[in-house]
Amino acid sequence: MPLTKAIIVNTDTTIPIPIPVMFNPPEYQLQRTNQYAEVGIPGLGSSLLQFVRGSSQTLTMDLFFDTTDSGVDVRLYTELILALTNLNSDTHAPPRLMFIWGTLIFPCVLESVTQRYTYFNSLGMPLRATLSITLKGYDLLESLLASIPLLSSDRAKSRVVKSEETLQGIAAEEYDDPGEWRAIAEENNIDNPLTIQAGQRLIVPTL
Repeated sequence: MPLTKAIIVNTDTTIPIPIPVMFNPPEYQLQRTNQYAEVGIPGLGSSLLQFVRGSSQTLTMDLFFDTTDSGVDVRLYTELILALTNLNSDTHAPPRLMFIWGTLIFPCVLESVTQRYTYFNSLGMPLRATLSITLKGYDLLESLLASIPLLSSDRAKSRVVKSEETLQGIAAEEYDDPGEWRAIAEENNIDNPLTIQAGQRLIVPTL
């Protein structure tokens, strides 16, 4: 079975041209972090943590290049990777990329490249190099919003009426305002708010 080569694709070009790595990396590292703010409360022995936002996922690896067999300048190959940090004339930003290796499909941008040249010919021309690269995940706003399992007053949802619950109580819980019970009643064609029963499923609309 032939070896599957990892490729980096510039998706901002009219005809995306894949750039295969010379040698598959021996390993890669994926990292995802969340950012929290410390909220100081006077008199407490510690701070409270408040979630601020998630950070983009990063993919890091070393790419190895060796042209000792052909004797050509190894920079002919490394420059293909370095060029992915150049600005796109249309977007005024570096291009969006796709790193693909087997089942790993990673939409991203090239955040950083560190070049290390380790072998040269008698004229000082580099023949061996290692590029340490960091790829930053690039997610579209639509996909980020769709992936958030939020349940809040700005997203319609359904709920089952519990024993002794009222429309006013549900509105107070969902909207922080019991007076908004009419929005739930209208959405569910309820003429008399006193007729709701335990086990009944209601649609809680957005405000």
